[in-house]
Amino acid sequence: MTFIKACQHINNYSALHESRAHLIGEQRLAYPDQHIEADNRLCWILGRLQEQYGDDAFYVHLHRDPAQTATSFSRRDHFGIMKAYREGILLGAQEDLAAQAIAEDYIATIESNIKLFLKDKSHTMDFRLENAKNDFIQLWTAINAEGDLDSALKEWDTCYNASS
Repeated sequence: MTFIKACQHINNYSALHESRAHLIGEQRLAYPDQHIEADNRLCWILGRLQEQYGDDAFYVHLHRDPAQTATSFSRRDHFGIMKAYREGILLGAQEDLAAQAIAEDYIATIESNIKLFLKDKSHTMDFRLENAKNDFIQLWTAINAEGDLDSALKEWDTCYNASS
């Protein structure tokens, strides 16, 4: 959420969070031109993302320390993406498996999928939340953003939608 809040200070791009996550078929990836989308569910449909955009998009791999991410996700193990991973991908993983272990497995899987997807892309950026303000300035320059950079950077002082 913070990433998108910051991007909403860019005048020459639209920016939304999970704006098409509820759609299927061609509509799922029908983003407008000059649009920035943050949606962690895209990592499940990378083949379709490749077919739709290939090497024509600028891909930002937004992530943070895997252990911190797993701890955060483990707190949400009974809903959302963690529930989907446990019940759908792991086919109802053993009940005695710790939420932290499942979250670590999920993070390792997703990171590997994204790494493979991005390996041949020309326009990518590794964006670390631990270095958000500096990385955001680099992104701003890379995409020729126009707007209020100072206000965008101030968004990183607020933590939106956090579980840790």
